[in-house]
Amino acid sequence: MTRLHVNGREHTVDVAPDTPVLWALRDAMGLQGTKFGCGAGLCGACTVHLDGQAVRSCVTPVSAAAGRRIVTVEAATGGQDAVGKAVHAAWVKHDVAQCGYCQSGQIMTATAFLRSLPRGRQPTADEIDAAMAGNLCRCGTYARIREAVADAARTLA
Repeated sequence: MTRLHVNGREHTVDVAPDTPVLWALRDAMGLQGTKFGCGAGLCGACTVHLDGQAVRSCVTPVSAAAGRRIVTVEAATGGQDAVGKAVHAAWVKHDVAQCGYCQSGQIMTATAFLRSLPRGRQPTADEIDAAMAGNLCRCGTYARIREAVADAARTLA
């Protein structure tokens, strides 16, 4: 049994310590927003926040997440968090999602990136590209992703 703090709530999951956080979220807790992509931490579809940092949940064992704060896309965009709301609104405004499969990971990476910036600082296109580089989009909506991140940053300024 492992205790995980997910989206502001304590959960006890009956999984092996080496079980990836992804499967604890999806299978044990029913949080389906975090997606399985590659299983090797290379595509970014499974990105969640662990103590505020974007991590790949498919390669992060629950034993490494126990006692730490995990935030999934459900909480990042569904609450009153200003950054999450700005990113979600920008994603809709710029019609970022095409197939949508990578979007939860893209959004989680974008929110972590924007939180890392000093308040009001506008990132350059190169900085956005570098921050988002670990997230693959099979549909190739990279230009829309870049513009949505920039727009969210402007909204937060």
